[in-house]
Amino acid sequence: MTNAELVQLRVRVIALENLVIALLAEAPDRQLDLAREMATYISPRAGFTQHPLTIHAAAHMVDLVERAGQFRS
Repeated sequence: MTNAELVQLRVRVIALENLVIALLAEAPDRQLDLAREMATYISPRAGFTQHPLTIHAAAHMVDLVERAGQFRS
């Protein structure tokens, strides 16, 4: 990938993250719980290889839910 393509990809990811935060801010509590459950689901289970990208992705999912909490009314 070229540098320009990487920049565009990063811009799109930032836009999507902010869109997800906005949607989660208006989501019912059950959907927030489900998002946290999904983060737990993708986390490596005990006895399995701890892959850094999977661990980071799960933490990022929880972070998105927590950031959405700042905008909940």
